Amino acid sequence: MTTIDPERTGCPLPRADTERVLLGHGSGGQLTAELIDRVILAELGGGEPLEDAAILETPGTPLVFSTDSFVVTPRFFPGGDIGALAVHGTVNDLAMRGARPIALALAYVLEEGLPVAELRAVTASVAASATACGIRVVTGDTKVVGRGAADGMYITTTGIGALLPGAAPSAARGRPGDAVLVSGPVGAHGTAVLCARGDLGFEADIHSDTQPLHELTAAMVAACGPDIHALRDPTRGGLAGALNELATASGIGIHLEESAVPVPGPVASACDLLGLDPLHVANEGCLVALVAAESADAALTAVRSVSAGARARLIGHATDGPAGRVVARTPLGASRVVDMLVGEQLPRIC
Repeated sequence: MTTIDPERTGCPLPRADTERVLLGHGSGGQLTAELIDRVILAELGGGEPLEDAAILETPGTPLVFSTDSFVVTPRFFPGGDIGALAVHGTVNDLAMRGARPIALALAYVLEEGLPVAELRAVTASVAASATACGIRVVTGDTKVVGRGAADGMYITTTGIGALLPGAAPSAARGRPGDAVLVSGPVGAHGTAVLCARGDLGFEADIHSDTQPLHELTAAMVAACGPDIHALRDPTRGGLAGALNELATASGIGIHLEESAVPVPGPVASACDLLGLDPLHVANEGCLVALVAAESADAALTAVRSVSAGARARLIGHATDGPAGRVVARTPLGASRVVDMLVGEQLPRIC
């Protein structure tokens, strides 16, 4: 009998005893969490809840700091490209801690043979996206590696932001009874990138949702202040991953009304055809929020006042446990546990 070794083939399926990094370790799901917890944080000595960005206690207005790397295949896809994605991703990580973005650093790792015209187009997209977000690219770095040593282009962006007055969102601040809000439809980015690869045998009219969310979070903070308990943008690992992370960090349970989660028709159809759960598919232009129950209506009104949140929904509530468990009521009235993604569904999507 022939056996398949995922370490040799690149198979994304998990294997508990692996001594090598697998593709699935980049999924944003269970394998990613294990790698960060058992290897990276174990060596760094981390013990704080994992956040999208860190608050730096400085004299005057506290600063918020975040960094992220972006690897996407293809680099241009319906609704966006790797340049816009890099800017929006870092701006949104700052926004998830209640910050107004101030400045951005940009670093490229380029593979020998990359067309200069493509680099120019990506950089123009970075510039346009940064201008639209009201920030400047103030520093950066460029490295070139040999053919085959990179996937054409990798981008790393680092952002600095200023904490908004009254903002206090944190992954650990969720409380039983909190309303769970989502700012818009889910699943568009991951399915758009997958369809753009052109090897599925079908076409779908799906565009990435990549967009900045800092104006949306500013409106929420202005309306509700510290009653905005937690914010998270459900990128890798999708909505399911983000909810599991918040539930674990806060020591709460989350009850989800699956029929209330907005999934665009084309996304639902593509996921059904491919056997994907839309709750596990990456997003780049929506957020999930845990909000004190008494401020839920005000938060929803604030979100909907910004174009990026016009289709916001109330999709569930936090419970007193079991801690870290997300349960969804299906359209048929049954219940299912919504786990984090195991392995890798869609490589190179963000």
